[in-house]
Amino acid sequence: MVSFLLALFIAFTSSPIWPLGENPLPGGPFLIVNKATNEVALINENRVQTVVKAATGKTEELTPEGLFTITVKAKNPYYRKNNINGGDPENPLGTRWIGFDANETDGRIYGLHGTNTPSSIGKYVSQGCVRLQNEAIESLFDFIPIGTKVLITTTNENYAEIAKEYGAISK
Repeated sequence: MVSFLLALFIAFTSSPIWPLGENPLPGGPFLIVNKATNEVALINENRVQTVVKAATGKTEELTPEGLFTITVKAKNPYYRKNNINGGDPENPLGTRWIGFDANETDGRIYGLHGTNTPSSIGKYVSQGCVRLQNEAIESLFDFIPIGTKVLITTTNENYAEIAKEYGAISK
């Protein structure tokens, strides 16, 4: 029995679909955060669905670049740093949290989130997260399942071309 469970464990953990499946799949959701323009693009159904303004890190290195995976989602997130409950108007995370696994943080440190300071959107002001207007993060929230890939980059490239490069749009 132990050898069977061990074999099962090895099969699952070495499988290409463990733990979150292949992503992006052509036609499936994919996010691109462009630090050059402070924008977030949602790619879905083989096209750029929407582009919204965002705020990113105060300095270039604060918002990490790379391809990450969404691992955590929360409505009215609790802000641990200052012990502020979700839904509190003083909560800087706004109304939604979509966390990703940058720097091996498992989606608990870096994420896309709302804000209680809407005037910060479009600026370089965060400690590393990607801020969006509460309305924007709320509208994206239901379209972004756990396991979705998010690419953070600094580029002048077209979002559709980037998505094709990463397999989120069929070539």
